Amino acid sequence: MSTDAGAGGDRPTREVTIAVNGEDVTAQVEPRLKLADFLRREGYQSVRLGCEHGACGACIVRVDGDAVKSCLQYAVQADGRAVETVEGLAEDGELHPIQASFREAGALQCGFCTSGFLMATRALLAENPDPTDEEIARGLAGNLCRCTGYRPMYEAVHAAAERMD
Repeated sequence: MSTDAGAGGDRPTREVTIAVNGEDVTAQVEPRLKLADFLRREGYQSVRLGCEHGACGACIVRVDGDAVKSCLQYAVQADGRAVETVEGLAEDGELHPIQASFREAGALQCGFCTSGFLMATRALLAENPDPTDEEIARGLAGNLCRCTGYRPMYEAVHAAAERMD
């Protein structure tokens, strides 16, 4: 642990290395820095901060394949782990099947919650490649949307599952 002199005096920091979308990101962080804040600071703007208590799901990323609310996890907890954000979904300029399916189903409007839904869907389909509506409801339960309603999202998840077969 080192210290970082700032406006508030000496603050302890720790070096972390987190594999974000397959690329190592190394930085000095305060132990209390949330993973969401770390990711946004490092340029991963798809990570949204909504409620900051884990209720809305806008900040969901995948950590070692699991859906995690990054506003509830500290960056130091992700040290040495693999984190996936929406920026890591598309390949060679092509939308990931999940992204394409959400767009085509009209499952996004203002877009604020979309990244959390995309990452929750990615985790769900990795675990269950052919979910029922009931399983989708459980998989997306930690996310809130104020604009679209949820039916288009269910349709998008089913369409993505078919594309990913």
